[in-house]
Amino acid sequence: MAESLPLPVPLVRPAVLDDGPALAELDRSTWSTLHAVQPRPQPPYAPFFDDRHLPQDILVADAVNPAGATAIAGYIRVVPPTPLSCNAHVRQIQGLAVAAWARGRGTGRTLIRAACGTARRQGANRITLRVLGHNAPARALYVSEGFTVEGVLPGEFFLGGRYVDDVLMGRPLGP
Repeated sequence: MAESLPLPVPLVRPAVLDDGPALAELDRSTWSTLHAVQPRPQPPYAPFFDDRHLPQDILVADAVNPAGATAIAGYIRVVPPTPLSCNAHVRQIQGLAVAAWARGRGTGRTLIRAACGTARRQGANRITLRVLGHNAPARALYVSEGFTVEGVLPGEFFLGGRYVDDVLMGRPLGP
């Protein structure tokens, strides 16, 4: 029996404006009430980048897709949670998406680690996020990367006919 080679780790890079259409398509293709609180996107689609979602806030993971081409496998958005100087030491993950073909290959984990490294380089000593309570795969990934539950907003959202908790998670960023 032939031994399979390990899958290469995705390469993470800063987003560029030209990534917008591919990132928008990734967002649409991964939309689910498992993680989204906004309604399913409908045409005409808004651009991925706008005044609140800038390329410099996005890290992109490139990987080889099943067709053998290098493509965007996922992205993560990392931003200051507020414009206040009193919490400038914090960064927040406000979006993470991984293409279906790239799941189970370490893409999400690689993006989280890259986000933590970027936040550290920006001077942050803490990183936070919000995740829906029923999103067990994401929560398990975050816990495995050192995040802990810091608060729960019970029944904060009504999705798919039921109330869903909003779970606040965070972790320190070591040196």
